[in-house]
Amino acid sequence: MKFLDLARVHLRSGQGGHGCVSFRREKFVEFGGPDGGDGGAGGDVWAEAVEGLNTLIDYRYQQHFFAKNGQHGMGQQRTGKSAEDVVLKVPVGTEILEEDGETLIADLTREGQRVLLAKGGNGGWGNLRFKTATNQAPRSANSGQEGVERTIWLRLKLIADAGLVGLPNAGKSTFLAATSNAKPKIADYPFTTLHPNLGVVGVDGAEFVMADIPGLIEGAHEGRGLGDLFLGHVERCAVLLHLLDGTSETLVEDYEVITAELALYGEGLAEKPRIIALNKVDALDAEARAEALEALREASGGQRIFAISGATGAGVTEVLRALRAIIAERRGETEATREERAPWTP
Repeated sequence: MKFLDLARVHLRSGQGGHGCVSFRREKFVEFGGPDGGDGGAGGDVWAEAVEGLNTLIDYRYQQHFFAKNGQHGMGQQRTGKSAEDVVLKVPVGTEILEEDGETLIADLTREGQRVLLAKGGNGGWGNLRFKTATNQAPRSANSGQEGVERTIWLRLKLIADAGLVGLPNAGKSTFLAATSNAKPKIADYPFTTLHPNLGVVGVDGAEFVMADIPGLIEGAHEGRGLGDLFLGHVERCAVLLHLLDGTSETLVEDYEVITAELALYGEGLAEKPRIIALNKVDALDAEARAEALEALREASGGQRIFAISGATGAGVTEVLRALRAIIAERRGETEATREERAPWTP
């Protein structure tokens, strides 16, 4: 299945059915009177977050969603049938934006969450509604209300607990494949990963979801390389794992490039908890490893640096435990905050 995290969609709700102008014509009934029924309501357009989806690829091939109109009212006081609603099924984590691509309409972060995107028009009243003591035979009825037409953007931000960041060839895909059930493409050239990958990671009987995004390079915030196109997928993460290639001759510069790009992207990424891991230590001797760890410790302001090897598994468990501890702490804060909020209603 191809990955797509941005789609433009055109919507239109249904028009309400017209009210009916009708009069009773029954044998042996001397005084008939009006009996025109109301029109039915037009169909609404909704968006609903569902499990089992992790891409918006369906909206590449269908961009127009039009609800049907309500049925017109009929004689004998018969109300027209209301049209069925149209529901756009989207992955959990989808943001819905106005046509300008910036104004947020809704953020669907929970399974079953729904939002009304376009309200169908109300049905018009039939002439029976206009009967009064002084107007026994009204010959007027309401037209159905027009539907709503709009264009929106769907933007997917994957729901993951931990996010992998680093330069191309830092070993992110190898690490994800070694610690989870994911099977990302792995090769010995840059930009092997062209779209985000998700994997379920287990440690000490607990599980969490990790996201791997394409590698960043200097100037990514200006669109270089793959740019910051996929950084949105780690915005929701509780913690970031910054992987560095231990065999790089510019180790400190590599660290500073990613740190700067996270800060320039904004959206709070620079303030997120970040665990730093020196990868590929199996290719370093003891002296080179010690020098690299000390250089990174100094560049990061004394932060703990994990020495790992995604290929051999050395040090991986310690990193996963550190990630799990931060995730558990942040999840507790999130649940406490959620309980303070008012219940969500569609």
